[in-house]
Amino acid sequence: MANYTEFEDKMKKTLTSLNNDFAGVRAGRANPAVLDRLRVEYYGASSKINEVAAVSVPEARMLVIQPWDVTVLKEIEKAILVSDIGITPNSDGKVIRLTFPQPTEERRRELVKDVKKYGEEAKVAIRNVRRDALDKFKKQEKAHEITEDDLKGIETDIQKLTDKYIGEIEKMVSEKEKEVMAV
Repeated sequence: MANYTEFEDKMKKTLTSLNNDFAGVRAGRANPAVLDRLRVEYYGASSKINEVAAVSVPEARMLVIQPWDVTVLKEIEKAILVSDIGITPNSDGKVIRLTFPQPTEERRRELVKDVKKYGEEAKVAIRNVRRDALDKFKKQEKAHEITEDDLKGIETDIQKLTDKYIGEIEKMVSEKEKEVMAV
């Protein structure tokens, strides 16, 4: 029996990555995950915002960022302004407030397109893992390490694994679409 764990692990990592991509899709509710990709310079080191500040959600449409050291406030503000999250930070010198607007119908449709794009990229990644797995086992068959019949069984198993993870991605995309459109 062939060992598929390395390929299944790669497929699981693809789902984790897709989840992270989805966290960055702003569906109108304030979500601290939109800040995860932003970095600020803090004492010469590039740090995530949540490493230099407390991030809270006091209201459904508002994030409050309270730096532990107020000297980094301007850096956080600058990082938010140059990012693609599309929200202007509001600072009072101690904390930064980010108010998330209610997305328009057009904006929601754009977000759904982004969700579908992330889903397609994840499916491609899963198919690439399948291709790598099949290439590995075909080489083993050529080297007479496994039989032709073994290879046929392995191909079937790898396809079942691929179908399982593609199905998971489709489910995740569908749920995220509903979330975005329900706002």
